[in-house]
Amino acid sequence: MRRFKDGDVITVEPWRSAGFPVIKDCMVDRTAFDKIMQAGGYVSVRTGAPQDANAILIPKQDADEAMDCASCIGCGACVAACKNGSAMLFVSSKVSQLALLPQGRPEAAKRAKAMVAKMDELGFGNCTNTRACEAVCPKCETIANIARLNREFIWAKLKD
Repeated sequence: MRRFKDGDVITVEPWRSAGFPVIKDCMVDRTAFDKIMQAGGYVSVRTGAPQDANAILIPKQDADEAMDCASCIGCGACVAACKNGSAMLFVSSKVSQLALLPQGRPEAAKRAKAMVAKMDELGFGNCTNTRACEAVCPKCETIANIARLNREFIWAKLKD
């Protein structure tokens, strides 16, 4: 991830985020990500029998972007790097993954509100666009996903 010179001092400490409470030494409880996913990171509408792969046309750019968002492994490096302990990059990747595909659109508003509410409930901070999360992400997720999450969330709130 980074380069160090011989003799450099490396400090190892647990992640500092209310969403990831310290269990012991450098172990943290990351079940908060599971709870966020349970709040809306899925498609629950009946989609019917499997269709031919080419039956639902999806623009290549949207399909590629959805696949990039799906590559998020939920490692928590974004939360650890963020000065606010924000999980916005993780949440936005999961919301974007489904928001870009037609199968995820029916529940997009509900999903954005539920996942953001759960993130807030679990004690994660807010994004201040320092891009520290983007810099450390091993899967190269971008803050463009955070912008998409914000649009989805605002659109959902306006519908209320």
